[in-house]
Amino acid sequence: MKVLVIDDEQDICLVAQVGLRAAGMTVVTADSGAAGVEAARRERPDAILLDVMMPGMDGYETFAALKADADLWAIPVVFLTAKNPDGTEARAHSSGAAGFIAKPFLPLELPTLLRTLLGL
Repeated sequence: MKVLVIDDEQDICLVAQVGLRAAGMTVVTADSGAAGVEAARRERPDAILLDVMMPGMDGYETFAALKADADLWAIPVVFLTAKNPDGTEARAHSSGAAGFIAKPFLPLELPTLLRTLLGL
């Protein structure tokens, strides 16, 4: 399984890489929404982990761009966020995201969380 992690925090990308690679997954990272959309077009991941709070193009705008692209709309997206003050979890589910994972997460638990949310 190839997973694209879109997060502006390098530490989160590294932690996600450790956990996902330990489970035998291929990981691609992008540090912004725009770079993430481009990486999704180039890499065609099986799933995307998407940070909500990013400068410039935030997670919701990135999600909308992914879903508006005829080649990318079917890729399941799981939102990542450190906070839920604005109902992020409910908004993620109502927008059509595959799920929601709260930060911080344990690296070795991430693959199980992802598989569960994707129904694998």
